[in-house]
This record gives sequence, structure tokens and C-alpha cells, in this order.
Amino acid sequence: MSGGVYGGDEVGALVFDLGHYSLRAGYAGEEAPKSEIPATVGVLEEATTAAQIGTPMEVDSAAGNKDAAAPKRKYYIDTNALHVPKKDVEAVSYMKDGMIDDWDLFENVLNYAYSQCIKSDSELHPVLMSEAPWNHRGRREKLTELMFEKYNVPAFFLVKNAVLAAFANGRSTALVLDSGATHTSAVPVHDGYVLTQGIVKSPLGGDFLTAQCRQFFAQNDIEVIPPYMIGGKEAVKDYEKAKWTRRPNLPEVTKSWHDYMVNEVVQDFQQSILQCVDEYSEETISQMPSVPYEFPNGYHQDFGSERFKIPECLFDPSNIKGVGSTMLGMGNVAHNAVSMCDADLRPNLYGNVVVTGGNTLLQGVPERLNRDLSRKTPPNMRLKLISAQGSSERRFGAWIGGSILGSLGSFQQMWISKQEYEEGGRSQVDRKCP
Repeated sequence: MSGGVYGGDEVGALVFDLGHYSLRAGYAGEEAPKSEIPATVGVLEEATTAAQIGTPMEVDSAAGNKDAAAPKRKYYIDTNALHVPKKDVEAVSYMKDGMIDDWDLFENVLNYAYSQCIKSDSELHPVLMSEAPWNHRGRREKLTELMFEKYNVPAFFLVKNAVLAAFANGRSTALVLDSGATHTSAVPVHDGYVLTQGIVKSPLGGDFLTAQCRQFFAQNDIEVIPPYMIGGKEAVKDYEKAKWTRRPNLPEVTKSWHDYMVNEVVQDFQQSILQCVDEYSEETISQMPSVPYEFPNGYHQDFGSERFKIPECLFDPSNIKGVGSTMLGMGNVAHNAVSMCDADLRPNLYGNVVVTGGNTLLQGVPERLNRDLSRKTPPNMRLKLISAQGSSERRFGAWIGGSILGSLGSFQQMWISKQEYEEGGRSQVDRKCP
């Protein structure tokens, strides 16, 4: 029994980290999440109630629904089910601006996480969940209500993902620079609390890089064919047009699903080929070696200076057509966030800049960020950039922080227990989770 909390801590707490790209789920105390479920879900609207043959990955929302007139929705959750081409299936995400937007979709993904990944009943495990630092009060309360009322969890806690990323790197005070799928944000954290007045966001993230890559491919007449379309291919020489055959009997897929599959290929290109340089200049990048890349349809080419030009927009967006000086580069995002905090906190923030998020795994990002920030840091302050070496530590920073926090003995009396929820209602989350 732990301090009269929620009834004991002999059963492991679960940690859910909600990202725009995926949901990470696993047990507190472990080194990495048990599973990563894409935040994009295949949704099929069915006008009729005729049962269709499904797979275990598919969730039928009309199961147990007494209202037969309501349209039935079929969900294709997780990579295996989502990647199979099907007629009329739309690719939809339940996240918007780092917050839950489609609750019905989110519930189905959570059901899937419990049944297929955790493989345990929700009533047995307290849940620690991450949230965006700018999450709205109404959404926080709705999530608390959902976890207690529908999933009947014994205890619940909500923590800002920036605080968790700082904890994962052994810091309670830090400037957390998080570059993920949809945006890059700098969030000042002081003694485990987010300083909301200092949060700075920029829409330059992984999705923006994907769009820049697709634009580059379109301009250079490079066809991106996702693997689901390819029935066979022949070997071709460098720069020679790909010779591939289309897979027969392909169903008519929707544009949103096709785009999702194309983006999967482009993201692989991003991770394999793109690189940042410390000092960007046309002369420097022209001397860099080119790197070969082969697309799924067999076309291959060596990529040279464009490898550095595309990611440069993360640091210097002024070269992007139609954007100009309205967006902030990574260095400016971090510098502006520190500038908006009290002067006596700034030395501590500059001395603990935590770099996290999947987008920071691009080769050379921490080094380039270090150089950009060194130029902006006042001479009387020491800059220290903290970026975990392992890719999973940086990708799953917030989840790992949650895993550490959820397994600490001193944290056990901080949970919102089922009893407290029943006495005080959903507003308990605002009182107990800062």
C-alpha cells in the first residue's frame, strides 16, 4: 500500500505518450515503450450493416450499437492493417496541434492498445498520460472523465510532455526543444513546472520537410511510387527511368490513403539522405559527397547538395518561397523562449537545453543547433545542449520520462485516485496535475 493512494502499487502503471505521429504505450519502469501505434487510422464509412470480413486489427465501432440506422464505421488500426490497400478507406488522424481532436477515433486506438499491445484489463493499471503544454482545460477534463468512466482506471495523472522529456534527461529545470511531426516548440521548464509565458512554437517540423521533399521530387520529375502499387521491377542504371509493373487487381484507394503511403516513402528518404551542416554555404555543400538512394520502384540516383538544402529550412526559413521571414528557425525558437522568461532563470535554461523529438534524429541537427544558439547566447552565460545519443531516447523522450516518473516511490501519492475522482469530479485534474 502506498500512502493511502489508489489502493496499492503492486501492479505496474501504464504510460501513454500522445504524439502527432504515433501513440507510444508501455509499462512504467521499462526502458522503451511496448508498442508504437500510428496516430493515423484507416476509416471506412459503411452505409449498410452488412458484415464484412475483418482482421483482428480492425475495430468495428457499431459492435453493440443498438442504433442500426447510424452509419457503421470500420477502423483499420496499426501498421499491418493500415498498409493494406482497401476501397474507400480514408487515412485520418485523431490529433490536431498536439491535442486530441477526434475522440471517437482516439477511443478506438486506446481500445486496440489495451487489447492487442498491453493485453491486460484497464481496471488493473493506473495510467500516466502525456499532454501538449498548450492543452486546453476542457480537453484535459474530458480525458480524465474518459479514463475513469469508460476505462475505469484505479488512478490517473496527466503530465506535460516537455516536463517528461526533461526528466528523461535527468533535469527538473530545462529548456525543452521538441521537434516532431507537425511543429518545433521550445518549452521552458522550471522545477518540473512549465512556464507557459515562454512557450514558442514554429510549424517547421517533420511534415514540413516531407512537403519540401515532395516539392523537390515534383520539380525534378522523380516519381514516388509506394510499395503497395508495385507488382514487379527490373534493375536499372543510375538516373535511368524505373521499369516496374503495376500490381494487378488493386482496389480504388482514396487520395488521403495514397498520400499517406507516399509520405511513408518520402519519410524514409528524409531519414536516410538528409543532413544538416554546421556552417551552411553553397561552397560548403557543393564539396560534400553525394549519397545514393533507391526508391521502391527501382529508380536510383545520387543526391548531392539538395541533401543539405532541404533541411536548411529548419534553421533558416527565409529561403523558402512564400514563407519569407514570418517563421522562426530552430535556433530562434529556442532563443526567443529563453528571452521571454525572467532574467534570473535564463542562465539555468541556457545551461540545460534538452533536444528531443523524432525530427531531431536528422544527421547534424544537434551540432547545427549548438552553433546557432552559441551565437545568440549572451557572453556571460554558459550554453549546454543535452541530446541523447540513442535514437530511441530522443524519439521517445517524453515516454521514457513518464516511465521514470510513474515508477518513483515519491510519485505514488500524487495520482488522482478513483475515490478522489468520485468525490471531486473531472476538475480534479486541474487541481492535482499542474
